[in-house]
Amino acid sequence: MSELSTEQQILIAMRKTLSAIVRDVTPPPGMKHPLSATTIEDVRHCFALISAREKELADAEGRGGERPYYTDQPPAAKVVPISGLRRGSNGSESGEG
Repeated sequence: MSELSTEQQILIAMRKTLSAIVRDVTPPPGMKHPLSATTIEDVRHCFALISAREKELADAEGRGGERPYYTDQPPAAKVVPISGLRRGSNGSESGEG
């Protein structure tokens, strides 16, 4: 894995700091939020911009498209082409009943 660029390190730090701030100021359920609706929307916009730039950088490095998966699951699904389906013994398509 390549070393992170300064820009990538900045984006990670910004995302983590912004997330921590949101967690710290989020009130328990039923209580009024201390941030205005405009500020909440601005925070969402910041997260969207950070994510978009992180994706651009990942795509430029050829590492885009990774998807998280559980360690006990295979990392990719097996694709079965439709042409590989066979007819059943009764003449109907497999899986049809």
